[in-house]
Amino acid sequence: MLQPRGRDPQAIANAPRVDSVQLRSAPRDWSAARQGRGLTPAAGQRGTRPKPGEAAAGAMAAPSPGPREGPPSQDDFSEVLTQVHEGFELGTLAGPAFAWLRRSLGLAEEDYQAALGPGGPYLQFLSTSKSKASFFLSHDQRFFLKTQGRREVQVLLAHLPRYVQHLQRHPHSLLARLLGVHSLRVDRGKKTYFIIMQSVFYPAGRISERYDIKGCEVSRWVEPAPEGSPLVLVLKDLNFQGKTINLGPQRSWFLRQMELDTTFLRELNVLDYSLLMAFQCLHEDERGPGSSLIFRTARSVEGAQSPEESEAQNRRLLPDTPNALHILDGPEQRYFLGVVDLATVYGLRKRLEHLWKTLRYPSRTFSTVSPARYARRLCQWVEAHTE
Repeated sequence: MLQPRGRDPQAIANAPRVDSVQLRSAPRDWSAARQGRGLTPAAGQRGTRPKPGEAAAGAMAAPSPGPREGPPSQDDFSEVLTQVHEGFELGTLAGPAFAWLRRSLGLAEEDYQAALGPGGPYLQFLSTSKSKASFFLSHDQRFFLKTQGRREVQVLLAHLPRYVQHLQRHPHSLLARLLGVHSLRVDRGKKTYFIIMQSVFYPAGRISERYDIKGCEVSRWVEPAPEGSPLVLVLKDLNFQGKTINLGPQRSWFLRQMELDTTFLRELNVLDYSLLMAFQCLHEDERGPGSSLIFRTARSVEGAQSPEESEAQNRRLLPDTPNALHILDGPEQRYFLGVVDLATVYGLRKRLEHLWKTLRYPSRTFSTVSPARYARRLCQWVEAHTE
């Protein structure tokens, strides 16, 4: 369910949790501190809040540097910029590196700032996830904001140079497109970190089903919403039983790209990521090569290459809307696909969790396994559920 809730830094800091997905908006107070480029304090919070005039100096994202040639430097990946405003301060981490990445994705800085600016309230994304994170969508639903722990942010920034290289080599990678990492402190309180990424479920107008897949069983069922309910649920693995993804000739590309992306995550010692999927029925005039839509063909298996080997090619849809990554057409349905949650490392804590779950669920599959096993199992799930 979508409900506008205003844009308040406190909303990001203290909002409820998410995963099955009820969409509602965040407190309108955000527009104040977000004016120009920012996030702002929320309704009902104590202490001084930014006033619209003061916040207009810029908040949500630091002014992005001008265009530059070549990939980001080491200094770009390590830069931290803090903007101090009355009642809150906003940090921008690795700002030049993310600005370069946004440009490389063809995302105009003006569009990015407009979507995250004060044009409308953020949509808060409520879920059944066990995560303590809070989730928000920009008012146009193009961008996804998620709070992260300090350790997760450190992992993301440490992996950022290799992530950028992976996207350069595989421009149609299924990995979620990270667009920014920020910190927010309201009224000298605890610092909250959040990331901004492109929403996999965009454009969302005709999407009928959404899934979050990890390739296991434990805690992977969501009670479907009652018929006629306004709730928008993201279902899980067990909800998908008995269903398949019909990609036709696109299947071989999808399997290969999943293998490449999960191999990359395995090399980073990362696990617990999810394959997000959404389905949309194609209209009659959208089916087949003679449709009125514009397509381009490119490969991601070895990077951008000549579009002559049709079997391994990926046909990417380019609708008359921005931000159409992760969209793949099968014979009957359009699929929105993306791999998200890339910051959980298989360290001591996860190893101990693996031992505990092995005892707790001796005959069932669960998410906390080694990165190699996690990657292999998710690829096997995709192979078994596609045709």
